[in-house]
Amino acid sequence: MKQLDLKGFYNLSKDILNDLYKINVGNIQNQTDSAVKLLNDELTRFAIILADADEDVDENEINAMNEYLDTKVEATLINRIKNEERPGSKAPSIPQVLKYAVLADAAKKLNPDPYKGQKGMVIYDTFKLFGQIMLSATTRDVNNATSLKLTLYLGQMEKFLKEYTVWYAGSQKEFKPEDIAPPKTENPKECEEKLNALLEDLNSLTGLSAVKHQVNSLVNLIKVQKLREANGLKVSTASKHMVFMGNPGTGKTTVARMIAEIYKYLGVLKKGQLVEVDRGGLVRGFIGQTATRTAEVIDEALGGVLFIDEAYTLTVNKGEGDFGQEAVDTLLKGMEDNRDNLVVIVAGYTNLMEEFLNSNPGLRSRFSNFVLFEDYTEEELFDILKGMLKKEEYKLSKGAEDKAYEMIKAHVLNKGENFANARDIRNFMEHAIVNQAGRVVKMDSADKETLSTIEPEDLAEF
Repeated sequence: MKQLDLKGFYNLSKDILNDLYKINVGNIQNQTDSAVKLLNDELTRFAIILADADEDVDENEINAMNEYLDTKVEATLINRIKNEERPGSKAPSIPQVLKYAVLADAAKKLNPDPYKGQKGMVIYDTFKLFGQIMLSATTRDVNNATSLKLTLYLGQMEKFLKEYTVWYAGSQKEFKPEDIAPPKTENPKECEEKLNALLEDLNSLTGLSAVKHQVNSLVNLIKVQKLREANGLKVSTASKHMVFMGNPGTGKTTVARMIAEIYKYLGVLKKGQLVEVDRGGLVRGFIGQTATRTAEVIDEALGGVLFIDEAYTLTVNKGEGDFGQEAVDTLLKGMEDNRDNLVVIVAGYTNLMEEFLNSNPGLRSRFSNFVLFEDYTEEELFDILKGMLKKEEYKLSKGAEDKAYEMIKAHVLNKGENFANARDIRNFMEHAIVNQAGRVVKMDSADKETLSTIEPEDLAEF
């Protein structure tokens, strides 16, 4: 399933509002302009308010608005919005387009609903991604005022979504319309080629030697079972569900996504999509809602993999009036009812996943594949850093290489309870890129080499 970028969410938001315009949700047709123009106007206002948090809307920020929005941002528009903004206000009010979408989700106005009740989440993600782009567009250091304004604004939107119980923390990470086209039938040769390419990608990942060995062994087992079936021999019916155990940032989601596709080209799953959720994407606040939401998520994942991150949070408050157990019970029934059309992968910290599996007599028996994701070594994390930088068209100078390696080594040696492996490295890289930008922008001129090189002074402590 494709992860949408800002353009994708923006276009999807426009589709949603056009659909709501047709059925007049929340008197949307009483607006003087179309719903799509309203979306564009509210995103523009949001972007200008963010850009002006430091009292200076620069050319790069204006270019970002013009690139992503169907508008032409000029000085007169900027000045008008700045003057209209209430003095001393910390964040803009909740956008009308979000209210329309949330109203439609809560009242189930679209039936059938191709957006699976996630219209509000799509609008929210559009604003969130655009806000992040505006933060990265400035040529100045991102100051606290800008970051605070974005945080407060998103916080208001999240609160509004939660009040109407249409907030899906996790399930909105990838959007799959209900009317998705059926997968095309591929011939065995194409499937074998794609399977080999996926395994090559898996085996090229940094570290994870035990994970690679286990996944390759599982693939070999499934291949042989298929050969046995073709020759009329007895076939094992072992569970394909999996438990991923390990600390954050060790590649669990990446490997889960690969397994979904691997299972597809092995013929185990029909679609091979990954639906990723956590507790927030399953558990609701009233009796019956959690079972309904969990059943919806299972339905979305049929033909593919349902990946539940931090699954232990579903049972941590068992017996205290918590609805997490309702999600587990529904999940167990869904796994049983769809044993040939669904693979479930649960993930989390090693010791907490043990507690999760022991919380219900039926849980552990459903899983036969336990995969341990060990922490990366300093050498592996250093390789991951260089790979991340290369993808962004950056590199480390010789001095920066030496310094970065020593910093990573110290970070691994002194790892605390919040140690997050590759996530820490991504944050480390992003801070370095921001620092490099702050250094380079002060130069009179900068060539391609300068623009793409991280120097020792750009590296900030973890």
